[in-house]
Amino acid sequence: MAATVDDVPPTQTPAAPAARRRRVLMFPLPFQGHLNPMLQLAGALRARGDLDVTVFHAAFDAPDPARRPPEYRFVAVGEGVPSADLLPSGSDADFAGAVLRINDRLREPFRQALAEEEGGGGARCLVVDSNLRGMQLVAEELGVPTLVLRTGAAACLVAYLAFPALSDKGLLPPPSHDESVLDMPLEELPPLRLRDMVFSATTSHANMARCLDDLVAGTRSSSGVIFNTFQDLEGPDLHKIAGAVGVPVYPIGPLHKISSTTGATETSSLLSQDRTCLEWLDRQEEASVLYVSFGSLVSIDEAELVETAWGLAGSQVPFLWVVRHNLVSRSSSSSSRHASLQLPDGFAEATEGRGMVVPWAPQHEVLGHRSVGGFWTHSGWNSTLESVCEGVPMICRPRFADQMINMRYVQEVWRVGFELEGGLERGKVEMAARKLMCGEEGREMRKRAMDLRDKADKCIKEEGSSKSAIEMLLKRIMSF
Repeated sequence: MAATVDDVPPTQTPAAPAARRRRVLMFPLPFQGHLNPMLQLAGALRARGDLDVTVFHAAFDAPDPARRPPEYRFVAVGEGVPSADLLPSGSDADFAGAVLRINDRLREPFRQALAEEEGGGGARCLVVDSNLRGMQLVAEELGVPTLVLRTGAAACLVAYLAFPALSDKGLLPPPSHDESVLDMPLEELPPLRLRDMVFSATTSHANMARCLDDLVAGTRSSSGVIFNTFQDLEGPDLHKIAGAVGVPVYPIGPLHKISSTTGATETSSLLSQDRTCLEWLDRQEEASVLYVSFGSLVSIDEAELVETAWGLAGSQVPFLWVVRHNLVSRSSSSSSRHASLQLPDGFAEATEGRGMVVPWAPQHEVLGHRSVGGFWTHSGWNSTLESVCEGVPMICRPRFADQMINMRYVQEVWRVGFELEGGLERGKVEMAARKLMCGEEGREMRKRAMDLRDKADKCIKEEGSSKSAIEMLLKRIMSF
């Protein structure tokens, strides 16, 4: 005879299934400068919204499992997808073309991964890098709401929104490469010049236009756009965007300041860091060291490496210089040795005790160190914002993408740095280092940078603009 419910001992009564915790899904673009802000955002949402986080990532450039933040679940997408042309390197690489190919090749693998992840339900939304329009379309088709993360400045998106109109006017691509044409001020986009809108010499206009069309379309079709910036820094541009895209705008930055994940950037780094530089900085005088780093993607040729080395040596300014293993472009050097081994003979002796060279550094800690008084940067947005938030003025050497736009704002709007123009020559490097670190102009820039630092600190505190914005963002996420 079959047992009835009354026959089952109380201890064997089936338990109700545990409610699945609410989750946010994320998909960063697989480059270091895009991965870091996404994981910083994850830390902020997890702490404030009690949300679990699933991070989808391209299998071909995955974060090292040993350095992944343990708080999140990581899901690889696109195992076996041909990837040789998806990993651009060097300043002359076609990044727009790579982004388009990433979207094309990962779209279907992501569809399968997202369907499997959503099998158990519980996901509130997908936060997707604004460059991953293909992944956003998949989410929309599967009924998952999307939010877009812009890892660049608000000013950069304003420029992207103007790209079609400038093309229709015949200004893009530039009708001439004469200096007078390239230096033409853009009345629609002060303080930008025409040359600041040429994002890469190796990217075709068609590829750039398609990339930006996808980016803008994805922003407008999202449920909101998240910015790693703050109101006091980019208020006017944020206002323009809010009127142009028709979706809520959430300026919640600086993300590296609001993330609750201790060491989130360090644990998610695709490059191993040399932390001995912090001990070296401890022995230097306050605000005396020039930190030099060109980011994770920019490359220089061997002649530029030599001129930079002797310029730093001749400046007599203490320096910490990041020389990545792939900083010197392969096209200009037949050597396969570590780039630091290519530094000129006599350089180490000439700078002994005054300079340190490392393959990669914990940048947040370096810029926040009391002995760092200046930053020679490639003007990527993460580096620019981190420098602003620590009150450190900048020498700017932009090469591609949004770096020229960031530089113009540093120099012309916030006035906390200046561009190192033209070819890299040791005499120019010497003069730039002394101007920033020893001159009256540098001191004035440092004062203005300190003022911006105070505003950045204020925006994340109680009643601050970024704190209010992230509370609004959480309400939006919980509404899905």
